[in-house]
This record gives sequence, C-alpha cells and structure tokens, in this order.
Amino acid sequence: MKLRIATYNIHKGVSSLRSMPRIHALKQALTSMEADIFFLQEVQGRHDKYATRHATLWPEQAQHQFLAGESHEAVYGMNAVYDHGHHGNALLSRFPVVASSNRDISDHAFEARGILHCIVQSPEADLHCYVVHLGLFAGSRKRQTDALIEAVLTSSPPDAPLIIAGDFNDWTNQLSDSLREYLGVTEVFDGNLSSRGFGSYLRMLSGRGPKIKPARTFPAALPWLRLDRIYVRGFQIESAQVLHGALWAKLSDHAPILASLALK
Repeated sequence: MKLRIATYNIHKGVSSLRSMPRIHALKQALTSMEADIFFLQEVQGRHDKYATRHATLWPEQAQHQFLAGESHEAVYGMNAVYDHGHHGNALLSRFPVVASSNRDISDHAFEARGILHCIVQSPEADLHCYVVHLGLFAGSRKRQTDALIEAVLTSSPPDAPLIIAGDFNDWTNQLSDSLREYLGVTEVFDGNLSSRGFGSYLRMLSGRGPKIKPARTFPAALPWLRLDRIYVRGFQIESAQVLHGALWAKLSDHAPILASLALK
C-alpha cells in the first residue's frame, strides 16, 4: 500500500506578518499536496476575535473541519485554551479514524502542548498516528519526548505501523536518537542511509559515523532551522521533500514536509 503524508505547522491560519487570515489559501495548498493523512499543528479550533474582525475571510467552521472538507475526516486535540478561543493539533485522514485520544504533555504554565493519537483504518492495516508539538525549551522537549515514548509504548502494539509527525522545535537535533532507540523509528530524511549500507547505519547509531540531519523547515521564506519531523516504523520511505518558496512563505512561518511511503 502506498501512502502520502504531510506535516505542517499552519500558524493558526494567519500570516507571519500582520496576522492576516490565510486559511482559504491554506486549504487550497493542502489540497494540492494530495496527501492521504495530514499532521497539523497550531490549528485554531476557535478564535472569536479573528472571526469578528475578519468575518468575510474567516470560516464559520473550526479550522480542522474547514480544511478537511469532504475528502478527509478530521480529529482535533485541543491544547491551549483562552477566553476568546483555543488551538491545538489536528489529524486529517482520507481513511476512517477508528479511535483517538489527546494527551496533555504541558511542561509549564506558559506553553500548552499535547500528543494527539489516532488509529487510522487503512485498507491493509491499522496505522497508529501521533501528532506532536513540543516546547521551546530544551528541558521541556526532553521530558515531552520521554512522555511521547511512554505514550507510544503503552498505546500501540510493538509491531504496528507507526507515524509520528509534527513540530518538535528540536533545532539542535537532540531527540532523534532516543526515538530511534526506544521506538525503532526512522526519520524520513534518514532514507538516504539505505544507499550507504547497513554498516553506515550502525556507525551513525554508535556515534562514529556522520550525524544524520533532518530537513530545514523554518522560517518558511528561507528555511534554516530543523524543527519539523516525520518518524515512521513499518514503512519503506520512497521520497521526502520540504515544500518552500514564495507560495509557502505567505501561508505560515513553517514549511511543510511531504513524504511518500509504502507499507512493508
């Protein structure tokens, strides 16, 4: 089975500069990706101020429902709640979502973070999908990664096809090795290791080989920091790319990652 997936921090559906609504353009951009499953962060479930100020540009539906349209099923995990609204993570799936749960992994009062776990019923297997948005501080990210590992180990079978995707804010790339070690996952931009042979992979894991670096995704106008990730288990990675350029720079401060997978 072939699978096309994307992860994208949509910046609450507003532009990086002046916070102008971009939600309609975002929907067109997501449609153009033709992904089966989207892993979205900073999705605005409700924002009364934007809805009032930009009535003609702001959809009446919650963003996850609006972006899903008729082609995808939407699941929303609310993380941050305030007087005029809330936002969180969302998963949009072309296949049925048979179960979902949202786990609070906030590390302090100033950053509300969560892990949205969805079981997606694909034609060939149930896929365990985790949408992640980690904190801005290194200590928080380490504790949240430990919580992610514990969540995956306790909520999915060890042989289940697995996708973990989102905004890890891990610009120093300190978290990937733990996820590889404890969950047996591969980051989609690790795929070029296969052409180097198993020995290269072992040298990388032991620290004696070249450090594998994820893709640059932030800022979208000129990606430099490596913030966003897609980790998979039980899949062959066929391709992975960062979508950037003038179009994407207008939509969010992050650039999306799009990957094509084949179920093993």
